[in-house]
Amino acid sequence: MSPSDDFLSGNEASLLTASQIRSWVLHEDKDFLVFNKPGGVVCHPSKNGPWSSLVGGCREVFALPRVHLAHRLDRETSGLVVLARHRASARRIQMAFTAGKVRKGYLAIVEGHFAEPKRVTGSLAKALDSEVYIKQAVRESRSAQKALTHFHPLWQGERYSLVFCFPQTGRKHQIRAHAAWSGHPICGDKIYGPDDQWYLRFIETGWTPEMEAALRLPRQALHASILAFEDSEGETVRFTAPLPLDMGELLKSEGCGCDAATLLREGERIFEDYCSF
Repeated sequence: MSPSDDFLSGNEASLLTASQIRSWVLHEDKDFLVFNKPGGVVCHPSKNGPWSSLVGGCREVFALPRVHLAHRLDRETSGLVVLARHRASARRIQMAFTAGKVRKGYLAIVEGHFAEPKRVTGSLAKALDSEVYIKQAVRESRSAQKALTHFHPLWQGERYSLVFCFPQTGRKHQIRAHAAWSGHPICGDKIYGPDDQWYLRFIETGWTPEMEAALRLPRQALHASILAFEDSEGETVRFTAPLPLDMGELLKSEGCGCDAATLLREGERIFEDYCSF
């Protein structure tokens, strides 16, 4: 397998290059590395060696014996990822997550006309009616975990809308499952979109023209755009990542005239309303 700029067409993790990894760095200090991860890049090491994941590639590029993934994004989700350079900084940010001192905001393109803000509180547990083992569902169960997601529309079209998402809890696939349950699945989502069989077919064949016709994008249109947490001195640090090109082009094709910077600023304004330490 050779390095590539196409991280989405195949069903296996693509190999990364040092220049790619360095180009995604938004912030670097003695404790943390902050990246704007493209959709399709795997966070955790895979069977294809260190260059097949962000964590493995970072160890090679920055000559670190070990890096600690403070949190994760699904392979197809783009946006902000924090890696800790050493055990002490990893423990510090993990304690911040536990204490509710980390806040994250996402941009998502969802299906349909998303008319007004929504507060979704459905508890999440493993889906019982799906062949996809990792799929979650809003349902009551002893194993269900309470979950809360705020959705706020930024732009509405006839077929798609752009929404800002603020997950107040951090459950597996939370935003994706809550968006689908509210009647507005995220564009391109192979699991929570029109048919979860697309996910199983993608594992077998990779991306196909039939999938493009059904899903529009080769990944879920979900982007981690804002991340804030308290550093070791108690100061709040914030990082932002603008709307990625693929999501921007889709919105433009649907008649959205807003530029990425304007949409991010509006997301930051909403983030301020929800976010407090």
